[in-house]
Amino acid sequence: MTDTAPVLAVVIGRAGSRGLPGKNALPLAGRPLICHTIDDARAASTVDRIVVSTDGDAIAAAAESMTVPVVRRPRDLATGTATVAAAVRHAVTEHDAAGVARVIVILYANVPVRPAGLIDRVVGVLLETGADSVQSYCGVGKHHPYWMVAMDGDGCVTPLHDNPVDRRQDLPSLLIPDGGVIAVTRAGLLAAASGTEHPHAFLGADRRGVETAPGEVVDVDTPHDLVVAEAYLDRAVAGGVG
Repeated sequence: MTDTAPVLAVVIGRAGSRGLPGKNALPLAGRPLICHTIDDARAASTVDRIVVSTDGDAIAAAAESMTVPVVRRPRDLATGTATVAAAVRHAVTEHDAAGVARVIVILYANVPVRPAGLIDRVVGVLLETGADSVQSYCGVGKHHPYWMVAMDGDGCVTPLHDNPVDRRQDLPSLLIPDGGVIAVTRAGLLAAASGTEHPHAFLGADRRGVETAPGEVVDVDTPHDLVVAEAYLDRAVAGGVG
């Protein structure tokens, strides 16, 4: 893959949400939440085109107000059980039927805060390494699986790991996807399609990552997350950032 491979960013956002109904179109810093992700895509020098995939009228209207094309997602791809890969594949094949884009950047509409340059970093690693996918990760911090337990209905807990680690500083380093950016090859995305597809098959065999600092990416799933994102964006504006 060359560094001139056309890149299509697909912003995905459903109308439905259990944790925070209608979150992708909720007002955030004076604009619909999805608009901040579109801003990030536009700021990325590696992104050639942007398309929004949604089943929501308010989300579509927000995208169209920014002159971004919208692919209307069919009902079966807008459920809580539909896979990300299936929704993105639909958007790619509908918007780019000619197969021009060779790299697909997946951006969640409900992630309005990303560090500057993150999209370009992720795409850069994909192009430089020839990997099947690259995504952003952050450290798990004190929410480490070594310290996790299962709790039954009586409140009895069972540790998931029998380990001697007592101090957070001694925990082995582990990362978790932060939702900031995923970049995949078009070939890998389409090749993974099947009726029995594993939800992560589209990431391929050669999976790479870039690390973000704690708090650099804000994924809005709850009212608390929305408050955090609002505070971050207000601070950024006050400081002349973005």
